[in-house]
Amino acid sequence: MKKLDLFKALGDETRLKIVEFLLDGEKCVCEIFPHVKRTQSTVSIQLGKLEDLGILTSRRDGKKIYYKISNEKVRKMLNI
Repeated sequence: MKKLDLFKALGDETRLKIVEFLLDGEKCVCEIFPHVKRTQSTVSIQLGKLEDLGILTSRRDGKKIYYKISNEKVRKMLNI
């Protein structure tokens, strides 16, 4: 991932809120969208972009999808 792509991804308020919310661990989409105060569809689109960029990974457990930060550089950067 290019540094510019990372900063562009985190330059969006919704995506930044999502990633910050995931700093303390994996969360279900059902927990994420109320926290960022956006619709589930908007959050799902943003989660997809973050996953495509390699910032997040997801796993399915039944009907629920869980996301977590997969890029440790992002975690370190946001913890500074």
